[in-house]
Amino acid sequence: MKKISRICAAIVGACCSAACTTVTPSLPPGYSGPTAEIRDSVTVKSRSNADFFYIASVDGNAVEQSLDKTVGANFGQGFNMNPQIVQRTVPARSMKLELVGRTHHAAPIQSLFSTEFQVKGPLSFTPEAEHTYIVHGELGENYSAVWLEDLGSGTIVGQKIEIHGSAALGILEK
Repeated sequence: MKKISRICAAIVGACCSAACTTVTPSLPPGYSGPTAEIRDSVTVKSRSNADFFYIASVDGNAVEQSLDKTVGANFGQGFNMNPQIVQRTVPARSMKLELVGRTHHAAPIQSLFSTEFQVKGPLSFTPEAEHTYIVHGELGENYSAVWLEDLGSGTIVGQKIEIHGSAALGILEK
């Protein structure tokens, strides 16, 4: 019983700390230079399970992303999830992104008893003006990766962020 209490406390703590994250707009206030677009993506596995691929931060500042938007939009829906995809405008200048690929289940209880994967890492990137980029990836037991590609050409930008082997999250990481 103590173990279950500790797990529940960890989940509540993680939810509370996530709610306190400050989200910075991806376009600096007053910016009037050239811009590009970056879209998150999702691979739906079932009505209650999906793999999200998103930008977590730009130059170290958290930005709105699809996983958090989906969690907020689907709160109280039980085992049903309707993924929300974020597209953001960014300056066409050099920047450092944090890319994330993560499994998500609609109901927290599903997370406790299911395998969830995560891969994340930095990408230095200079978008071309008027281009659209999309975050893609794959998550699995033996290989997981997240990358950014130019939507028009399909060219991967920079290097893939990869884990060869298991990227499964531990119970307290979910």
